[in-house]
Amino acid sequence: MAQPRSGPLRVQILMFDGVEEQDVVGPVAVLGHAGHRSGQVQLTLARFGGPGEVAGTFGTKFAVPAKWDPAAADLLIVPGGGYAKKDGPGVNAVIKNEALLEDLNSAHQAGVLIAGVCTGVMVLAAAGLTKGRPCTTHHLATADLAGQGAQVVNARVVDDGDLITAGGVTSGLDLALWLVTRELGAAVAAGVESVLEYEQRGTVWRRS
Repeated sequence: MAQPRSGPLRVQILMFDGVEEQDVVGPVAVLGHAGHRSGQVQLTLARFGGPGEVAGTFGTKFAVPAKWDPAAADLLIVPGGGYAKKDGPGVNAVIKNEALLEDLNSAHQAGVLIAGVCTGVMVLAAAGLTKGRPCTTHHLATADLAGQGAQVVNARVVDDGDLITAGGVTSGLDLALWLVTRELGAAVAAGVESVLEYEQRGTVWRRS
């Protein structure tokens, strides 16, 4: 059962060129509606290096208003995108950003809840956050994730306490609904499902 919050859940979604649009829009819709219903979500799109515009996988332009600050969130969501393009914009370019990976580690060590959607989980792997831990990602990247030492679980959403991961693309909706359930309560999540006319898919894997 979710515990009463003393303040809003501060959520940042890390944005970058080549991001998969659905990985962003799904969680934004869920968390946005949760905020409207509960008054307990502060949602921000954030970009490493400062505010600016990013272009998604399919060319959608996102105006990102904030610089990513590892200390400014309770929850950071890292979306995926562009993983198949090894030299193009997207996850592979993010993985090469050593300063960003260091900040990701700093955020995790400071107690920020880290969540990865789809191939965004490969960014978490590059930062060393998934090694030896149960997690999931898009099915086309699970071999790479296992190769980096993760314990890959065949589940749509995997909750390992301070690290939560989700499978491919549309699973960002399920990840966000689970986060709402966990952090704000089932009643808020059920209300969001009603508005979206979408019910969370799959059983959330949790460490027993």
